[in-house]
Amino acid sequence: MRMKVPDKKTVPVRFLIRFFVCQEEKTMNLLNGKIKSIYFRYLSAAFGSAMITSVYSLVDMAMVGQYQGPDGTAALAVVAPVWNVVYSLGLLMGIGGSVIFSTVRGQKTGNENEYFTVSVIGSVMFAIMSWLAILFFEEPILLFFGADSSLLLLAESYLTPIKAVIPLFLFNQMLAAFLRNDEHPGLATAGVLAGGLFNVIGDYVFVFTFDMGIFGAGLATASGAVVSFLVMLSHFRSEKNTLVLRKPVRTMDKLRVISVTGFSTFFVDIAMGILTVLFNRQIMKYLGSNALAVYGPIINVSTIVQCCAYSVGQAAQPIISINFGAKKWQRIKETLRYALYTVGAFSIFWTALSLISPNLYIYIFMKPTEAILEISPRIIRFYSISFLLLPLNIFSTYYFQVLMKPKAAFYVSVFRGCIISGILIMLLPIMAGADSIWFAMPVTELLVAIYVVFMMNKYTRELSQEE
Repeated sequence: MRMKVPDKKTVPVRFLIRFFVCQEEKTMNLLNGKIKSIYFRYLSAAFGSAMITSVYSLVDMAMVGQYQGPDGTAALAVVAPVWNVVYSLGLLMGIGGSVIFSTVRGQKTGNENEYFTVSVIGSVMFAIMSWLAILFFEEPILLFFGADSSLLLLAESYLTPIKAVIPLFLFNQMLAAFLRNDEHPGLATAGVLAGGLFNVIGDYVFVFTFDMGIFGAGLATASGAVVSFLVMLSHFRSEKNTLVLRKPVRTMDKLRVISVTGFSTFFVDIAMGILTVLFNRQIMKYLGSNALAVYGPIINVSTIVQCCAYSVGQAAQPIISINFGAKKWQRIKETLRYALYTVGAFSIFWTALSLISPNLYIYIFMKPTEAILEISPRIIRFYSISFLLLPLNIFSTYYFQVLMKPKAAFYVSVFRGCIISGILIMLLPIMAGADSIWFAMPVTELLVAIYVVFMMNKYTRELSQEE
């Protein structure tokens, strides 16, 4: 049966939908259309969607930092792993399911919607689990993520309104992935943009005008998630929609395949949460709360860089998936070429900006003290060297996934996000002094990139041999 959504759209939301959907009026033939135009159309939609997704935490931190100073910024750094877990579960079902959905559609077997249905079922299961965890174990979770007694109250205040809509953040990630693969990327962008704009406006009104402080930032974020969800649901009333709920055969087997396929993308976000926890605890142990306040903006900028890499992967994935199913290898290699050009551009831009203007991030996210301004340039410049290779490593997980090489994607995500980085975060302060912790990610990205380049070259050569 088709999913239904109430027809309740505000005029601004209607405008956003009309603006982005009009970019898709010409049918995008992923199997036969011109790769360059299709790729950049998908990239523009995916970039907008991925960047606005980061607005939830970015704008919250900026507003809260301006209102409550470094303690507010540090409190949101403590909350950051919660977002990593929730978003990653949505990506697990969304990316894993939509990759197989498009591959099966390219094979023209007609049962691709069984994978959509199983992804919805999996999303509901994970949403309930994460909801219950936040509702009943909020305090121990925040303490584990690095909160002390002063930061705990601020973090709990921020999460109070968000707890009511935790499942929607997960569903939004899943729906956006399937809308892109159902040739409706513009609506996914419109949904995320509508929620993001509401969040930006709501942050200012609730935090400053109504003087709600960090609670108001949480309220704006929760409201934005509701707006995004309602906009994306409108896809199921459109003529473009081919997503339908079908009774799946061998549900658990399909859920397992979806989970294996989406695991590396899932773990990239989970790893961000793991690393944030490790950094939080080590920074507080060796460097103190001022360094943690600087780390808050770094995490947000790193999230933006990561979102840029997501947008490249999300733009290339539907094109490569359906052509992989149809065995059109040349189209895959052409898409890869455009993706690598984009990755290189993002790498150069973010690394250069961070090296040239490190304190720009500090002024955006807080009212800094003299102590913060003194230590921040060195910290940000050391850490931001990792931005040179981060986009390539993140994109590679998408590329390996769509070529049905989950083992390679698994190695990249786990070694980058946990094993190598975790070991360096724990050992560098002991072996080379406290400040050496900021080199943990640059060294990690370099080691992982060596493996990534080798494996991407290997699998791309195999496509040539198939051809």
